[in-house]
Amino acid sequence: MEYEPDSGFLGVGRSLTSRRWIPRLENDRLALQLAQQADVPELLARVLAARGVTADACEQHLNPTLRSYLPDPSIVEDMDKAAERITKAVVDGEQVAVFGDYDVDGATSSALLKLYFEAIGAPLRIYIPDRIKEGYGPNAPAFLKLKDLGVSLIITVDCGTMAHKPLGVAKERGLDVVVVDHHQAEPLLPPAVAVVNPNRLDDTSGLGQLAAVGVTFLLLIALNRTLRSAGWFEGDREEPNLLDMLDIAALGTVCDVVPLTGLNRAIVTQGLKVMSLRKNKGLAALGDVAKMEGAPGTYHAGFLLGPRVNAGGRVGRADLGARLLTTHDGAEAHEIALALDTYNRERQAIEALVLEQAIEQVDAMLAHSRANQPPPLIIASGAGWHPGVIGIVASRIKDKYDRPTFVVAIDSKGEGKGSGRSVPGVDLGRAVTAALEAGLLVNGGGHAMAAGLTVREGKLDELHEFLNSRIASDVMAAGEERQLKLDGALTTDAASREMFEMLEKAGPYGAGNPEPRFAVPRVRIVRADRVGQNHVRCILAGDEGGRLKGIAFRAADSELGESLLNSGGAVFHVAGRLRADDWQGRRGVQLQIDDAARL
Repeated sequence: MEYEPDSGFLGVGRSLTSRRWIPRLENDRLALQLAQQADVPELLARVLAARGVTADACEQHLNPTLRSYLPDPSIVEDMDKAAERITKAVVDGEQVAVFGDYDVDGATSSALLKLYFEAIGAPLRIYIPDRIKEGYGPNAPAFLKLKDLGVSLIITVDCGTMAHKPLGVAKERGLDVVVVDHHQAEPLLPPAVAVVNPNRLDDTSGLGQLAAVGVTFLLLIALNRTLRSAGWFEGDREEPNLLDMLDIAALGTVCDVVPLTGLNRAIVTQGLKVMSLRKNKGLAALGDVAKMEGAPGTYHAGFLLGPRVNAGGRVGRADLGARLLTTHDGAEAHEIALALDTYNRERQAIEALVLEQAIEQVDAMLAHSRANQPPPLIIASGAGWHPGVIGIVASRIKDKYDRPTFVVAIDSKGEGKGSGRSVPGVDLGRAVTAALEAGLLVNGGGHAMAAGLTVREGKLDELHEFLNSRIASDVMAAGEERQLKLDGALTTDAASREMFEMLEKAGPYGAGNPEPRFAVPRVRIVRADRVGQNHVRCILAGDEGGRLKGIAFRAADSELGESLLNSGGAVFHVAGRLRADDWQGRRGVQLQIDDAARL
């Protein structure tokens, strides 16, 4: 049954997506107290209380500033060592290079350093590795190439924590390396001048939720202070305004899907304000090409700008993202933005093909499985699959089968590059680190929710067995009761633009600060049609007579989408998130539908 009275929120014990609806806030008194003590509307208080916001912290949460959240960068292990070594390089006129990852976090981290060095009048070279030819992270040939060009100091950003061999080669050749990263670390760190990573096992800063770009921003604060002490800014040299760079820091933070709490929240809130000023020519050009409308928000950063910056590293030229973010030439910015937009469309076509093949592979595996259900972890692999799209495909497979998933692209030499995505409650990065320590991988690492690895094709079955046994109990616990958390119920009349704008005050929303999700009870689908490749557009009619637009993305072929398209006059509870709907100048709202239950 989809609808089971008294078994969940609005009686929904098993929805069309097989989830039990539950209230996000279990104690209504907390919302009432917050509304009274902080003088905020009751619905907003409910949203805030459900996210752990107290009356004392309410003002800071609604108006997050860097002043409130910014720590002394020195609390991060090796931060002072890094700042001192980089300061020495600047003062002595050394050649410095930044070696960045090819994703948005890497591109934005590299861009921050480049723009800062330009502002202080020091040269800096950016090196972004080719995803296919070089793979993830530092590699010895690239380091030696940079040394031949006269570089004496390399700063790795969003990578390097696990790069023992390349950093060992660098040390042997007299090349200094400063690692700036946020990925999980082993007890043994690579041989670097400094490893600035709040996820080091010995780091007590409590800043492990920062993206690499956030760590890089802290490094710039520390570096600015150290350069000031060294007398660099005496005379005609002006100190850079680091706040002007927060738009780039916000983009990287949103796109790396780190929790939007604490310092991350302040970076994104203030960074989006800077982004709205369109000072960065590259971001402005990319926003124009992506047809971005209205004030920049986390949606624009995560779904319009981010994928295009990423596209260069996925299927095009890896350096384009960092180049876009650091150019001061409007014409060049427009040219790069157009190229990234083209690469993004190419990426979408490749992704669709790999996704289709991966789903066929998983379905074939399930058809031959006695259990008739997915294993704890899914691995789909294919020769010739493009490594640039496997992370996105892994995310789609994970969503479809509700299992942690690795998608592995195998090259002509029998080596597989894998990208993994997890479900809440299952630490994929830790499992990959264990597989690396067990000798099953050539390389690997990551976070709880996302990981990457390199594996020989002949080891895939053994790896699958190892990871299955490693995470089976966690997957079982996570899947015992699939839930959809709801912040309350709204009628179609109550779902207004005024309500949407009130709820936006508790943003920016994202990981760690989930977007409010509401149930719209007892509605009929008065019109529904399929739009785009796989979306369902509809109009919901409530008992009170109000109507509300709805859209269910990538749902047309699912039970949810089919039920909306063929409702037959049935009554539904529908759950989703309010979205601005400014089509043709009209300021309305629509519901982005996540789930429904037929009554």
